[in-house]
Amino acid sequence: MSTIIYPSPIFGPVHSRRLGISLGINLMPADGKVCTFDCIYCECGFNSDYRPHLPRPTREEVSSALEKQLQKMVAERQLPDVLTFAGNGEPTAHPHFAEIIDDTVALRNKYCPDAKVSVLSNATMISRENVREALMKVDNNIQKLDTVDINYIRRVDRPTQPSYSVESVVEHLKSFGGHVIIQTMFMKGEYEGVSVDNTGAEYVDAWLQTVKDIVPEKVMIYTIDRETPAHGLKKATHEELDGICQRVKEAGIDCSASY
Repeated sequence: MSTIIYPSPIFGPVHSRRLGISLGINLMPADGKVCTFDCIYCECGFNSDYRPHLPRPTREEVSSALEKQLQKMVAERQLPDVLTFAGNGEPTAHPHFAEIIDDTVALRNKYCPDAKVSVLSNATMISRENVREALMKVDNNIQKLDTVDINYIRRVDRPTQPSYSVESVVEHLKSFGGHVIIQTMFMKGEYEGVSVDNTGAEYVDAWLQTVKDIVPEKVMIYTIDRETPAHGLKKATHEELDGICQRVKEAGIDCSASY
């Protein structure tokens, strides 16, 4: 399987389907994956297959590497559209995530003030007040919500925390007061003989009602784009994504679909 393990703490720039020219910030070790989800569709593979031996980068290492790369991009006149926290796991799980956000915003303001700061998160750490406060400081607070069906979440997203509660996650998503972008993976196929199709009304209706309750500034829906660690998964069709996207827009919420 072609698994992607990103360099750390800085990688790219890369072209993001949803965000443009993106300079990646990876707060996880460079030699493996550390995540509070173990999604069956993750391009970085299963957690158990890529246990890291290196530590997470420190706050100082992140700041130094980011400044060096931004200086290089300024000199080359190739500024990023976005600075994106992503990589080999959940960025908000870094013990100094809040401080790193402050450093990143300051460096963005100094070197590329037109760039957006984005965080791609699975929403498992937003119960922490300092994490929520930090996320309020970024331009694109992108939080995952693939469904509100806990059985589907445990089968597909596979949270590593036994205490995971989708109801709690939704309440904390509401607490952003609209300063949040909901990102949802829609797909089809099977995993271990059980359907993982979340494109039908059984899943979409409840998910859409929850999205309306959260009142996000935008919804980003997408489907599988790269090889997955689990076999038997299939892309949602353009028509299925377009149909879901249209329902979100009819609810008065901006929505984009990536195929």
